[in-house]
Amino acid sequence: MQKLVEGIHEFQRNHFSQEQRLFETLVEGQHPLALFVTCSDSRIDPTRLTQTKPGELFIQRTAGNIVPPYGAVHGGEAATIEYAVSALKVRDLIICGHSHCGAMAGLLDPDMIQKMPAVRAYLEHAEATRRIVEENYEHLTDPAKRLTLTVEENVLVQLENLRTHPSVAAAVSRGELKLHGWVYKFETGEVFAYNPEKVEFEPLEDVAPTDVPPDRTLPAI
Repeated sequence: MQKLVEGIHEFQRNHFSQEQRLFETLVEGQHPLALFVTCSDSRIDPTRLTQTKPGELFIQRTAGNIVPPYGAVHGGEAATIEYAVSALKVRDLIICGHSHCGAMAGLLDPDMIQKMPAVRAYLEHAEATRRIVEENYEHLTDPAKRLTLTVEENVLVQLENLRTHPSVAAAVSRGELKLHGWVYKFETGEVFAYNPEKVEFEPLEDVAPTDVPPDRTLPAI
């Protein structure tokens, strides 16, 4: 706790004063560039990763960057998405998974979360991910590669869940919203984006920022 308090003092003394005008303009409202949906994992810092300032990124964080299908859960996820799309008019919506994801590891090995009933219940919204990996990639036995694949497949599954949200579906159909799938490898700083033309995740710099179409799958490994 002491580290957090000291950090606040450091922010107030040295950082706030340098950008005081920026913070003052925030009272006038927010106009974020994108909704960034990512995992709750403490090793991910969306604003640092994207080098965005306060007011530029609307962030939603859930275990495993999971987006429950519309109507499956009456909670904050759907409300956050709807507000970002309908009220804030974000133009881009990104789902960003990450390497070494504990939620995806638990999805593959239920024994890891046996004593965490809330986590088990929430991961049911990634059941399609588990089935895709289990039934389509039986030959992939290396644990690290299997986890990486699961992270990637889950990003695509959650993008499909996003399309069940009326605000998202309507904005996409009007051409006012684009959906993107990313995977962040925090140990190297690399970000991989899903390329719908090549049907695979590629380094972000090699992928044009186009919308991910609804019909997708990863090639067999």
